[in-house]
Amino acid sequence: MLTNEHLRTLPTPCYVIDEARLVQNLEILAGVRERTGCKILLAQKAFSCYHLYPLIARYLDGATSSGLYEAELAFRHMPQGERHVFAPAYKESDFTRIVEICNHVVFNSAAQWYKYRGVCRERGISAGLRVNPEIMTQTFEHGMYDPCAPKSRMGLRSLARVDMNGVEGVHFHTLCEQNSDALEITLERVISRYGEYFPKLKWINFGGGHHITRGDYDIPRLERCISLIKDKGLEVYLEPGEAVALNAGYAVGEILDVVENGVPIAVTDLSAACHMPDVLEVPYTPDVLNIPKGEHTVRFAGNTCLAGDVIGDYSLSHVPQVGDRAVFGDMAIYTMVKNNTFNGIPLPSILLLTRDGEIVTLKTFGYDEFERRL
Repeated sequence: MLTNEHLRTLPTPCYVIDEARLVQNLEILAGVRERTGCKILLAQKAFSCYHLYPLIARYLDGATSSGLYEAELAFRHMPQGERHVFAPAYKESDFTRIVEICNHVVFNSAAQWYKYRGVCRERGISAGLRVNPEIMTQTFEHGMYDPCAPKSRMGLRSLARVDMNGVEGVHFHTLCEQNSDALEITLERVISRYGEYFPKLKWINFGGGHHITRGDYDIPRLERCISLIKDKGLEVYLEPGEAVALNAGYAVGEILDVVENGVPIAVTDLSAACHMPDVLEVPYTPDVLNIPKGEHTVRFAGNTCLAGDVIGDYSLSHVPQVGDRAVFGDMAIYTMVKNNTFNGIPLPSILLLTRDGEIVTLKTFGYDEFERRL
């Protein structure tokens, strides 16, 4: 955890990756691998800080990508592991490179499979199809995060009319921040709908959304699900993103001003809109870690023109003052990969809190990044 001494010297805004917490998560995932014989891949869409890829590679089997650029990142910085890729559709110009650097490719439709199966065979690519079991287990109020929602473009509902010759695996990804009971329910549907094809397949990918490193996660149930499929002769892949870096990072901002409008509003150099977009998109309120809870209601907000650039409302022991620091938790995931420079707001530096308690600067950003994106 960051100390007061750290906070006095950190440049803000910044993200700080906690190496000790990252290793703790990786050890949990490695335990699942060892006990079940499954393979676990880093889903880069949640956490792509490639400086940590050599460390992650000691515990996991490789990385999965959502397209060419993530695949290239894994190829360059985690070359010793397996490299999987899935996209709803592939551009021909991208696919030429994808088959050079990936060993597993998952297709979203029969048409995409037919279009690219020839080159997959030539390159020795293990090809798979994404399926849609059409079972909704998520509790989100809208279907933005649920690939099984009505009219979803994700996955094949039926394989009955698909030429499966050359298909080696199936992939489903239906979960989001869920426990293994949701996986168990989903897996029952997957087996009933697609199980007849298992004898001719080599692997099945359970996708991501498994909150394996969360304190209340039912790991024994997950391992029973894995063993159920392993006993059918298939290799099992998991591709968690959040679980790899869950609670393994912080966002640190400085209080620039405190204004009053019903409650004290602390304006920070961190922005929900720019630096932590999921706070507004999901939405959710991240924890403030360095100020005790109490009776004072305080709102933290960003320094953009967006009226809704609000990080959250909190009950704290005191109202922070100008110059104070605020530390927000669980900021390693879906932050660095989604941030932006709206309003010309600077991108946060990326720092590493090592297991020895030292702060190492991994990346800094300046005006050039803002201009180059425009």
